[in-house]
Amino acid sequence: MKREKLEKLAFEKSSPCVTISMNTHRTAPDNQEDIVGLKNLLKEAYERVVNEYGKRPVAELLEKIDNLESDIDVNYNLESLHIFLSNSTKEIVRSSYPVLHNTVHVSGNFAVKPLIKDFNRTTDYLILVLSQSDVPLFHAINNGIAGEINNDDFPFIKKPPVLTDKDKLSDAKKGDNIVREFFNKIDKAVVRMHHKTDLKCVVICTEDNYSRLMQVADIPSIYLGHASINYNNTANHTIAIDAWQIVKEFQKQTRTIAIKEMQEAVGQGKVITDLAKILRAVKEGRGDLLITHDDYHQSVVMTGEYTFDLVNDVTLPGAIDDISSDIAWEVISKKGRAIFTSQEEFRSLGDIALKVRY
Repeated sequence: MKREKLEKLAFEKSSPCVTISMNTHRTAPDNQEDIVGLKNLLKEAYERVVNEYGKRPVAELLEKIDNLESDIDVNYNLESLHIFLSNSTKEIVRSSYPVLHNTVHVSGNFAVKPLIKDFNRTTDYLILVLSQSDVPLFHAINNGIAGEINNDDFPFIKKPPVLTDKDKLSDAKKGDNIVREFFNKIDKAVVRMHHKTDLKCVVICTEDNYSRLMQVADIPSIYLGHASINYNNTANHTIAIDAWQIVKEFQKQTRTIAIKEMQEAVGQGKVITDLAKILRAVKEGRGDLLITHDDYHQSVVMTGEYTFDLVNDVTLPGAIDDISSDIAWEVISKKGRAIFTSQEEFRSLGDIALKVRY
């Protein structure tokens, strides 16, 4: 999820904005269920728009809803699908992350919470396939490889010096030193790429080779970890899947650190858990860190700039289907952090909590 697209959708104000989010399937025959599911959600969206706004003022939007099914090829579906429609906008976003429920939102702005989750959990990183000979470096995004790095350093095709002296061949220590020197050169090349891109790196290699790399690494913290190499299957897809498991664990650790930061801020009097007070604080630009439980949502009708009534009926005039989506975007747009989690450690703080800057 590119920030530019997220910003465009988050800032749009229109009457109405329709957001459809649904879980999907990557493969046949299960993806045929997506056709039926989409048809039902589009019907629900059409009926809600007509009931709340009539037909004539939103004729262009209704036409988009009518024709959208033909724009979706289920063979390209991932874990979820998100559709954003208004009189002036049509965006279709596929995500690698499932949603809790299939939903239709109709209000004055788009429900961008799923995209914020996607934005926060989309990670660019490097994959180094480390051996004692040829060494390629890849640019990866989540569980897929975007491309191979080709520059002055990579692919690293220089081979380690070969020992020809019979005495040296029997000297394991000298041989180990040569391997370390080779890995040291590779590490320096990875560091140069890290400084250029700010990307961290997952290494695909044996346990022994990773240990040697860490011993010579100039900045060990740029390495997220390693996955064992399967010499019988070094296809890009397999490498990316293995590396992604390391990155997902890193993301979880990052969320755990954020939860701990929030818990420590409670004792400093910097945490707000009241929804109305959270809304005011983020609109004032005080939001530093927002954590929301994955399954939390709250519909409201605004009664003032900072005040609202909680409602259960999302079809009420002026209803915002999920105020937590708006709050999360307010935090991000003012250079704060917004995290969604289902981790149990967060439950002690409730469903939503904001750490304020002051």
